[in-house]
Amino acid sequence: MGMGSIIGTGLFVSIAIATQVAGNAILIAVCIAALLAIFNGLSSAQLAAAHPVSGGTYEYGYRFINPVFGFSAGWMFVIAKTASAATAVLGSVGYLIYLFQIEVIPAVIPAAGLIILTLMTFLVSGGISRSNTANKYIVSATLIGLAVLVLAVYGSEGISAQPVIDSFDDFEINSLFYASALMFVAYTGYGRIATLGEEVSNPSKTIPRAIIFCMLLIVAIYFVVAMAALQVLGAEAFGKTIEGEAAPLMVVAQAVNVPGVGFIVSVAAITAMLGVLLNLILGISRVILAMARRGDLPGKLSEINRNQSPVYAVITTGVIIGIFVLTGDVALTWSFSAFTVLIYYSITNLSALFLSADQRLYPRIIPIMGLFGCLFLAFWVEPAIWITGLALLGAGLIWHIAAQRIVRRVS
Repeated sequence: MGMGSIIGTGLFVSIAIATQVAGNAILIAVCIAALLAIFNGLSSAQLAAAHPVSGGTYEYGYRFINPVFGFSAGWMFVIAKTASAATAVLGSVGYLIYLFQIEVIPAVIPAAGLIILTLMTFLVSGGISRSNTANKYIVSATLIGLAVLVLAVYGSEGISAQPVIDSFDDFEINSLFYASALMFVAYTGYGRIATLGEEVSNPSKTIPRAIIFCMLLIVAIYFVVAMAALQVLGAEAFGKTIEGEAAPLMVVAQAVNVPGVGFIVSVAAITAMLGVLLNLILGISRVILAMARRGDLPGKLSEINRNQSPVYAVITTGVIIGIFVLTGDVALTWSFSAFTVLIYYSITNLSALFLSADQRLYPRIIPIMGLFGCLFLAFWVEPAIWITGLALLGAGLIWHIAAQRIVRRVS
């Protein structure tokens, strides 16, 4: 599930976005973001082992700090990830259109997106076993596509160390940290593992192992793919691919000029987007489930069906994502997600600092570094983005106070 959450929009889109910001220094940004993600992953792992319930940092904030921090984490998570899920929906439609060279009117794109969203929502509503089976096929297809691309690049052009050498030449520090914040979002699918704490066997061992293994493998994949893209196109040309109609890695595949690679990478891009969508619906619905249990959202959303699935929370997640799909307003979504997700994981690391000695799996320096890194990178995004994010957080806290007063009156 972690692999399916990470290998998607981040790999097929965000690397090009971050390259447009940082240029050749993208490889350094990949490593900075990975280091911070590992700190956060370890904090998430020990929190999930100590408190294996659905909801992730929303629950950790409530349990280990106080309700304000818990609600803030859940609120920021839902805002960021519903927009990201809509991006995945529209992205998968765009890749399908590009793959089959279909000419369509603009209104068809959101309509097709709603069809895909409905199918994926139905799939997730059947429970985690069915979702996990579909996820295995999706991730497998994506990894095969990426392997074909990398082998085609290095097989036709050889392996060059030039992209690594160029990454240290003439970069601006603010651009590097901005790109690192953007790349951090690309790694954060490991949090989806923690939000499924109630639905895996032996969570105290399974979840930490899954997060650690997933992160090590993902860092290697991101670095190798970024190296291949820079070797074929160069930083400037690769960054500009985000402005075109084709997905960035499709442009790389076309530049290699090896028969069949473009088609395989296109299929991989589509499956990657579907994998992201599936895992986001899972993650968002579990946070909504947890918030409903505590009265932060309507109680009906906390009901579980016979398949152990929070079906009403899943349906609600699909509806919210559908609204984003209909509006088509996904401008600056990735940067906005960067800020909100960094705040979310700041609360994750802060929660880990409150673990007792017998609950702690790793030294306290891990969450301290994670907390510092998240808060540091969060404010390297454009001011308009973090100001808007803080405003939405304030609005959510007002709602939280009102909702909790209603719950107390009823009880």
